[in-house]
Formats: sequence, structure tokens, C-alpha cells
Amino acid sequence: MTNLASVGLSAPRKPAILIVDDAPDNLALLRTMMLRQGYQTFVATSGERALEIALRIQPDLVLLDVVMPGLDGLETCRRMKAHPLTARIPVIFMSARGETDDIVAGFDIGAADYIPKPLRMEEVCARVRAQLRLSSGSDAQKEQADRLRMIVDSMDQGLLIVERCGRIQYANPACDRYLGYATDELVGRSLAELVAQDTHQDGCAAMEAFGNGTREVLIRHRDGGLRAMDLTMTPMHAANGQFVALLHDITHHKQSEDALQRAAMLDPLTRIANRRHFDAFMEKEWQRAIRNAQPLSLVVLDVDHFKLYNDTLGHAAGDLCLQKVAQALEAHALRPTDLAARYGGEEFVLLFGETPGIAASRLAEAIRTTVEALQLPNPRSPTSPWITVSVGVATIVPTQLDKIEQLFVCADRAMYAAKEGGRNRVETALAGAAWEAVRNAAMM
Repeated sequence: MTNLASVGLSAPRKPAILIVDDAPDNLALLRTMMLRQGYQTFVATSGERALEIALRIQPDLVLLDVVMPGLDGLETCRRMKAHPLTARIPVIFMSARGETDDIVAGFDIGAADYIPKPLRMEEVCARVRAQLRLSSGSDAQKEQADRLRMIVDSMDQGLLIVERCGRIQYANPACDRYLGYATDELVGRSLAELVAQDTHQDGCAAMEAFGNGTREVLIRHRDGGLRAMDLTMTPMHAANGQFVALLHDITHHKQSEDALQRAAMLDPLTRIANRRHFDAFMEKEWQRAIRNAQPLSLVVLDVDHFKLYNDTLGHAAGDLCLQKVAQALEAHALRPTDLAARYGGEEFVLLFGETPGIAASRLAEAIRTTVEALQLPNPRSPTSPWITVSVGVATIVPTQLDKIEQLFVCADRAMYAAKEGGRNRVETALAGAAWEAVRNAAMM
């Protein structure tokens, strides 16, 4: 009797809601609304903090922003679902990003729902109430599946559920619109029949060829025409051998996306590669040189007395000078394994793949000569009446024991040696095991 009385007299525990958003205004508005609904409310402004609070209090539901600095919403959710103490907590994503890939990625890692921004508070409250009911009700799985079906059906991007053999089991309305089919007309067809391929394969072989991840394909429209699309294949872990296939029409966006990607890799002043692009390119060439045991040469150069040039002729002339030097450099990076870049200020770098030290030194001297031959006047330079450069060259046949930074140090030292030797000249340096041997001998 005592236990029954205790149960009867105890007030029901208020549901606990954890709100995660890095925007203070959103956080305050959501917190106020959740308190008005009678929920216990906890807040976090980062994914890291959200994980700490979730482990400590184990809330009944998490409202989670997708786009946050540091640990974003997708990774935060993934870590919550990976921990046994927080794995069963329903997560509702909030995001202004409505791309199909983002929505599906959220559901794929265990999200319960998705709310687009800007938030409508009535909708947020309704979805929170719904999720709290789902988490405690026996029909939770069915209602969540219905909600997912509603979202998938309202997507702007095409979505297919495909069996291992390639047979289409489901196509959402957007997919029907993309390809000109009536409702359910795609069901039962083979995905391999829709995708234009170089070779004819049966369904299972075609599915293996598609693999996981995203690839650009040509999809046959019902009228016989071909549409350029991104096809993303993701295995459905809860189903036996089934895949989610996402179709995103890239016909109208491909050119603009390519232009943006190119712009992100260029220095805005000189229009040659920027530092970010160069670092990524060098990492790729470094790994290739290790695999093939081929020499890799780095050229570092600095415009001599550039501050005097700027102070005398002005920054507009300085900008034009850097542009002309960059053009001269790029004219010597002719192969796919070569790259010229502005590394910062008046410093430039060139990478020459599969290029031994002697050849790299010749190229560096040709670059120095080309810059001097531009005959850009530098009136106050004590070195030359023209703009000149000091050049350092380092070459290495890298191994797994070597580091990229070592090559940069050697080339930098050679460049400074060129400056100390009178400028407008080329100096070379050892790198790799040879450099280590010289350094160790000097220290003995």
C-alpha cells in the first residue's frame, strides 16, 4: 500500500529537453518556449557541451542545430547514438540547410525528425510533443516511419529504394518528375536500365559498379533523353541488402559549382594557385613521390626589396608587379605535376614533380632570368635597377620517414642564403637523408 500511495502522490516528472544552438537568439527563444510548455530545459552552445550535458542528465529529447562551429550537429548526433547512455534519446535536427543529402544524412545516423529554419515555434512545439509521445508509445516506429515517408515524399530531390539486384522498390514523387514517369511506374524496373553506362551489366553487377558514395551519371529520361545527375548510393543498414539512391539534377548548377571551386583555389590578386591549393597539391604529389620513389623539387622565391618598390611607386604598382611575376612563374609550371602559387605577400612557391635537383636548379635559374627580363623598374633597389628575385631550391626523394616541412625548411634556407649572397640569384639545398647526415655531422 505504501508503494502504491507513493506512486499516486508523486508528481509526474516533467520531460527534460536539451536545446543545442550556437545562436543566442534562437537559444533564448527556444528555451522560453519550452519552459512555457512545462518542460525542464537545458541549453548548450556547442556539440561538445551538448554531449557532456546529455551524458549527465539523459534528457528525453534533444533539439539540435546542424550547422555549428567545431563539432557540428551531425557529428554530435552520431556520437550520442554511439554511446549506450544516450543512444535512445530522440534527436530533432534544426537547420536552414534543406538539401536532400543533409536531411537523409541526419535520418541515417539516427535523427527522429527535422525542422527547417527559420523556426516556427508552433511547429517546433508540435514536433517536440509528437516525439515525446513517440518515445513512450508502443507505436513509435510506425509513426516515425510515416513521418520519414512524408518528408521523403515532399523532397525536391529524387529518392529510390533499390534492392541488391538493382530492382527499384520505391521511387518518391520528385524522382518520377525528374524522369517523366507516372506514380509507381518506376517500381520493378532495374536501376541499371536507367543509368547510361559504357558496358552492359546485369543488375547485381551494375550495383557493385555503382558502389557506395556519390558519382556523376547520365540518367535516361522517359522521353529517351539523358540528364546529368549526381547519384548517391547509401546502404540501408536496417534492411537486408537494400540501398537508398539519391538523384540530384546538376544540369543547371554544374558550371557555377565548377567556377566556384576554381575560384576557391586561386589567389585573388595574382590569379595563380593560392596557399591552400598548393598545400593540398603538394600533399598529393608527396604521397605519389613516396609510392614511386621519384624526386620532388620545391622552389621558394621572394621578390627582392619589394617594400622599397611599394614605398616608392605605390601599392597599385606593387600589385601589378606581383601579377607580372606570377605570370612569369606560371609559364614555367607546364606539366600536370607542376604548380606555381603565391604563398603570401611577395613570396611564391613552385613544385616540380618527378624532377631531380639539377633540372630544378635549371628551372629556377630560368625563372630568375625571366623575372629580371621583365625589366620592371625598382628605382631604390641596391641590387638591380629592375625587379629581381632570390630563389631557393630543395629536392628530395621522400620516404615514409620524411616530412613535408623538412623540404620547406631546406628550400627556405636556400632562399635566405641567396639573399645573404647578394640577392638576384639561385641557391640549392640538400633535403631528406642527405640533409640529416649533413646536419648531424655539423652537430658533432
